[in-house]
Amino acid sequence: MLRANEKLVLALPKGRILAEVMPVVRRAGIEPEPAFDDDDDRRLRFATNLPEVDIIRVRSFDVATFVAFGGAHLGVSGNDVLMEFDYPEIYAPVDLGVGKCRLVVAEPEDMVGSDDPATWSSLRVATKYPALTRRHFAARGVQAECIKLNGALELAPQLGLCRRIVDLVSTGRTLKANGLVEVEQIAAITSRLAVNRAAWKTRPDEIGHWIAKFREAVDGDAA
Repeated sequence: MLRANEKLVLALPKGRILAEVMPVVRRAGIEPEPAFDDDDDRRLRFATNLPEVDIIRVRSFDVATFVAFGGAHLGVSGNDVLMEFDYPEIYAPVDLGVGKCRLVVAEPEDMVGSDDPATWSSLRVATKYPALTRRHFAARGVQAECIKLNGALELAPQLGLCRRIVDLVSTGRTLKANGLVEVEQIAAITSRLAVNRAAWKTRPDEIGHWIAKFREAVDGDAA
């Protein structure tokens, strides 16, 4: 539960996106304590150069949940995660322009010549994004049965779980190495600044300040 007089908490994602996000965070004026960059430090909450701001470091899929349920006032989350959970408690006002990739449908190479996505009426897919995937295909009138996997999706067609997957792709090398080909793009993905709507209502000046600072940080980089 967010309280009006508590420290502002910024949730950041662990993993590869963090390295891309941190220059934006620093340009916005937030510098974490040195322990934040120590790979051997196991803490998850860190002080910053600003006594009123703390950073927490959590799994990328959990950033949106921490923000939606009031564990954090602000967060950085890919719009793949925001679309999957579709929390009404979250407002995402700033595209940070980092973590660029795409959410795609992929299938084995030997299917491509005889398969036309426009003719699909139903299909089974393996994905980390079952809600997003079902919504996407439902909008096309396609019934999608989703098998939820958290990793190694590329194995699912090889081992007979399904014939297609829905997953994030950056370079496409992993798909190619496992004999898969993109056949449809669902969405372009970038990281966004996620804001807890209740916090914005109760602390409008402070939250508005940080929205402006992150927007300036992105615009300054573009310039």
